[in-house]
Amino acid sequence: MTFRLLKEQARRAVESAVAAANYPSVEFDVSEPPRKEFGDLTCNVTFRLSRHTKKPPAKIAAELVERIKPSIQDTFVLSVEPHPAGHINFKADYAKISTATLAQVLKNSDTYGYYDSGKGQRVVIEHTSVNPNKALHVGHMRNVIIGDALYRIMSATNHRTTVLNYIDDSGLQVADIVVGFKFAGFPVEPPDRNQKFDHYCGDDVYVKINEMYEKDPQLAEKRKLVLKEIEEGKSEIARFASEITLRVLKEQLKSCWRMKARYDLLNFESHIVVSKLWGRAFELLKKNGIARFETEGKNKGCWVIKAKDEEDKVLVRSDGTTTYIAKDIPYAAWKLGLVDDPFSYRKFMDQWDGSTLYATALDGSRNNSNSGGKIDKKFNGGERVITIIDSRQARLQRIISQVLSQIGAGGPRYYHLGYESVTLSSETAKTFGIDIGDRQFVHMSGRKGIYVNADYVLDTLHAKAYEEVKTRNPDFTEQQLNSIAEEIAISAIRYSIIKQDLDKIITFDVKESLSLEGDTGPYLQYAYARSQSILEKSGQSVNNDAARFDLLTHESEIALIKEIAKLDLVVEDAARSLSPKSLARYAYSLATMFNLFYEKVPVLKEENADVRMARLALVRAFGVTLKNALVMLGITALKRM
Repeated sequence: MTFRLLKEQARRAVESAVAAANYPSVEFDVSEPPRKEFGDLTCNVTFRLSRHTKKPPAKIAAELVERIKPSIQDTFVLSVEPHPAGHINFKADYAKISTATLAQVLKNSDTYGYYDSGKGQRVVIEHTSVNPNKALHVGHMRNVIIGDALYRIMSATNHRTTVLNYIDDSGLQVADIVVGFKFAGFPVEPPDRNQKFDHYCGDDVYVKINEMYEKDPQLAEKRKLVLKEIEEGKSEIARFASEITLRVLKEQLKSCWRMKARYDLLNFESHIVVSKLWGRAFELLKKNGIARFETEGKNKGCWVIKAKDEEDKVLVRSDGTTTYIAKDIPYAAWKLGLVDDPFSYRKFMDQWDGSTLYATALDGSRNNSNSGGKIDKKFNGGERVITIIDSRQARLQRIISQVLSQIGAGGPRYYHLGYESVTLSSETAKTFGIDIGDRQFVHMSGRKGIYVNADYVLDTLHAKAYEEVKTRNPDFTEQQLNSIAEEIAISAIRYSIIKQDLDKIITFDVKESLSLEGDTGPYLQYAYARSQSILEKSGQSVNNDAARFDLLTHESEIALIKEIAKLDLVVEDAARSLSPKSLARYAYSLATMFNLFYEKVPVLKEENADVRMARLALVRAFGVTLKNALVMLGITALKRM
């Protein structure tokens, strides 16, 4: 909070000086300068005022600085100077900031860095939404990890966050594996008893049945029959499809839980269809003049919507069947609370963190077989809805957002957070037995069988981490080795995905992601473990009240304290911009500065007892700060590695 206060104090001083000089009120920025010789903060107000007054920015800066100087007494600002170019530069009083920051961190260790920017706003996040006919592959992991990190960040900023997982249990891909089991001779149980059911359905049945369609047209016709029966939901085929879907779904959830993701509600597509939610949304679209019936042209006999700067989008075909977007619009409207909630809810199962996962339910629907009675809970009606889907869906999501804005969801309430695909490096592809020839990377395709399951990635990372941990800690038990290896594996994959720009294709490399050097999750965990080892070796209890934080004057100490003081600002920015990456970058910077601090100044060997105690307190404060940042990223801080 102290760096936030520093910025606020500098801003108030500038505002007061501008008013006292009878200058007009203008918008301006107070931010960190590009070079540290300019100080800790810089302000551009003079350039904004120059446009109105026609005075040179440098002249305005000199005038305002004289008015600012008296107002910075008893603040975190040490000095203020005008720059010849016209900026106003501030230097921080680190004797005060160090004392205030470290005392705050050590006193509020569990909540340090959490900031109430959300004010209790209700946010609905939808992520994962993998078709329940196969296992999650490494591409799906990007969706899961981004969504879960965003949930954690929004929760840390006091947004009342609900996480949804949409289950397309009535689509073509489910029909494919049902055809495989019912008409192509695939046994329902995997021949290999050790193979997970979702792996079997995706790796064997789904891939091979699509190859068989090309050779057997009659089998392809069965697909149409199965899809129709699934959609009607009344036949033995429909019941069988539901059983298979639930088995695959539960295996998928195990993979998601292994990555430390959690959800509040499963939304089954079959329930949306049976609930007549589309009919309610359709009436809303017609009432607001958004949907119109075409009487001529290529869309004659269809209901369409006019998309801004796009071709008309068909909602209902001339034969009365609905299109894909006709399912998405009512679901999105439900998430925003624009239509009445037709669902009841039931407990689905307990999750890895002890929380309860619920599922939509309809009286008499085929997915109500799970235990528990009806639940009186509210899962929709978000003041803000964030849908995480890959960038290939950007056009469709843009149309949905435009439609929603016309039926009562004004402003940026519905937001599509898109991301690019994940590819495998050539070395990683070889590790998993995929031949990609001379290519440097490979794109994945579930239908073609070119992919790597999420479980295989985690298993490989776990095995490699296990060997590293065992080499460094031969005294560890098998339980300790496996527990630590699993946490390292999770940190490796989560961080390697979160740190990337969403609009960039990721080329995932197993070896690189596990490195203890450089920009990796294990590197962050190792920095935390080092801090805990220092504290343990000291044999001293850190006395927060007695520590002389003003003695921390070395450049590396000040840099580390400054970074610690920024956590709440970074978390707030990550929530506002929907960018978990910014928190990942911060965590890496924090760990790097700690390692530099440890190299530059002695801690355990410091002879001055007061300085040693202050540095131990700084080590402890670093550990608290990094641990809290890692929690928001879904990474466990390890005391030993």
